[in-house]
Amino acid sequence: MQLRLEGVAQQAGSQAYLYPMTLAPVPGAVTILLGATQAGKTSLMRVMAGLDRPSAGRVLVDGGDVTGMPVRERNVSMVYQQFINYPSLRVFDNIASPLRLRRKAAAGEIAARVRELAARLHIDHLLERYPAELSGGQQQRVALARALAKEAPLMLLDEPLVNLDYKLREELRDELTQLFAHGDATVIYATTEPGEALLLGGHTAVLDAGELLQYGPTPQVFHYPDSLRVARAFNDPPMNLVEGRLAGGKVALPGGIEVPVPGVAAHDGPVTLGVRASALRLAGEAGAVAVPGRVALAELSGSDTFVHADTAVGSLVAQFAGVLDLQLGAPVTLHLLPEQLYLFDADGRRIHAPRRPGGLAAEVPGGATTATPAAGG
Repeated sequence: MQLRLEGVAQQAGSQAYLYPMTLAPVPGAVTILLGATQAGKTSLMRVMAGLDRPSAGRVLVDGGDVTGMPVRERNVSMVYQQFINYPSLRVFDNIASPLRLRRKAAAGEIAARVRELAARLHIDHLLERYPAELSGGQQQRVALARALAKEAPLMLLDEPLVNLDYKLREELRDELTQLFAHGDATVIYATTEPGEALLLGGHTAVLDAGELLQYGPTPQVFHYPDSLRVARAFNDPPMNLVEGRLAGGKVALPGGIEVPVPGVAAHDGPVTLGVRASALRLAGEAGAVAVPGRVALAELSGSDTFVHADTAVGSLVAQFAGVLDLQLGAPVTLHLLPEQLYLFDADGRRIHAPRRPGGLAAEVPGGATTATPAAGG
């Protein structure tokens, strides 16, 4: 199915929840709504589902206007953070309920589908229990299985894994990616986590404070953020940002540090230099620019060490593989690789990005940047 939002906005009194936006998720694929809490993700999904009527704009499905059509008249499946199950039905019957309602299938076929979904979501040992006998994470998986069983052409998932522990979330992301890839549904998946968006792939719409900032294939939006706001939203840890001045193809940073950036000689003026934590190095490489500082914090996350350093250009966060033994206050030198840097102009628009092997150019003539596909917004 083709879902299209045209100029959709949502406002209650003086409070704007969604500013006018146009978005056409790719049919039969996964679109991730990425943004912090209160970015507008849930408000947008409620409009998509028909739970709320937009204050302005239209909602189209396969070219037909369904604006204001209630959710009960649409073929939509939904899973929200606040899971909803039928308390009087066993887990088996909860999952089977949409199959029994929407299609005439033999009992054996329904049972096989229920057990298949339950096994994928690791709840096949719970089929005879009632929701009240389950943990919150187990109940969320039941709700997710029921939504998948419905096989609706539009599936809306609002942070469906948020109540699960880390290990199970990782497992279920893999399972969901496979389920989505082999299905025909248009899937809208909301998350606050950039890492989850990258793992799920598909396409990503970045939202911030009710505005749609960028939409396109997930890797492209990640590697080529159109603006500072997108770069901030699509990085975990946040992208390191340093104010500087670009002149003659070099960026002058605080502390007398200069960084050459090839291919931007035509642009002069104030800029914000961006570098991802994973792009910083401890050892110098050819062409790298050394930034001296001291360790403010070293924290372990999984198999990586995140080093927070106070440097001549300001506070920087670096991500290194493995467990590093760094003492607080110890001297540390971080190295910037010019080919890994982003530049944003005074208005926050991207004017330069690292060139990806076999990918898009870092910039195009005239200071404009290579943008994500125009389809959908």
